[in-house]
Amino acid sequence: MPTSPASPLKIAGTAVTPIDGTEPGIADPVMEMGAAKPAGLISARLEALVETATAYAKAASSQNTRTAYAKDWRHFSSWCRREGLEPLPPSSQVIGLYISACAAGDSKRGIASLSVATIERRLSGLGWNFNQRGQPMDRADRHISTVLAGIRRKHAKPPWQKEAVLGDDLLAMVATLGHDLRGLRDRAILLLGFAGGLRRSEIVGLDVVRDDNSDGAGWVEIYADKGVLVTLRGKTGWREVEVGRGSSDQTCPVLALESWVRFGRIARGPLFRRIFKDNKTVDVERLSDKHVARLVKQTALAAGVRSDLPEAERSLLFAGHSLRSGLASSAEIEERYVQKQLGHASAEMTRKYQRRRDRFRTNLTKASGL
Repeated sequence: MPTSPASPLKIAGTAVTPIDGTEPGIADPVMEMGAAKPAGLISARLEALVETATAYAKAASSQNTRTAYAKDWRHFSSWCRREGLEPLPPSSQVIGLYISACAAGDSKRGIASLSVATIERRLSGLGWNFNQRGQPMDRADRHISTVLAGIRRKHAKPPWQKEAVLGDDLLAMVATLGHDLRGLRDRAILLLGFAGGLRRSEIVGLDVVRDDNSDGAGWVEIYADKGVLVTLRGKTGWREVEVGRGSSDQTCPVLALESWVRFGRIARGPLFRRIFKDNKTVDVERLSDKHVARLVKQTALAAGVRSDLPEAERSLLFAGHSLRSGLASSAEIEERYVQKQLGHASAEMTRKYQRRRDRFRTNLTKASGL
């Protein structure tokens, strides 16, 4: 389905080439604001406003989301090129063929089939990319919706969920850490992440002071007699997470955080940072969220969590989300408090964690007299 190439936009004499599929096209619709006037006649103020609007458009989604959407578009564009098809304008038939190829895989080319969840996520990414180009995709079209329904029916499986780290597990994990600078930082990450029910991106996105960095996801405020108030930027706005003091110094997330901030000499900027190899110098750069995933996995294995399983299987069980799900599974309190702490929009999401916790607690077989 060939299409004619779009003409490049011109702003202040500079050609803005339409997106080639390597990056999400957030800026293109904004650039069109300046395309109404001939090149060279746009004021410097309007040109500056275009840059400002582009920055706001980028701020509408996180860097991780934009990276994922860019990857989705590259995957779709590459498939179209291999099959001799055009990715633009959006064609329901082409997209239906694409998701069919994703589900079926191709053993001759060594291409594995994708899970239903991955296919649905790729569809969301494609929808976003098409919208940014001003060419919305009709996901309800039968060529997409019916094919997707068939893929769900034939290939859908229960989601593979990471193992929740429970309270006793966490204490054993923390005990594997040293008392040097790196150990202080990692102890604070584990305890604060667990007690706050935080995502790994939220943990590393925290700053020490409010409004300290444009790339931050929030900040912390320490109250000497109560605990830590974590303020987070979410998809729908800001939310506050209260983290109280623990029952002992060894397990207190607030004390762990205070120790890291004091000995790390962190007054401003990112809360959790890289440490140089000398284990004495703290970098100014923010930690990657991948560090949280590695930390949870390494300490869980070192602590012997789920030692009843083979080593290879255990290494696949734990990730950054194990902290968040661990709080939901461990806290034996009213559901609404857990829901608020995790920032779940619906109670059903919170109940998913609790159902895993409550498996086999009630034996209806015996209760029925069998």
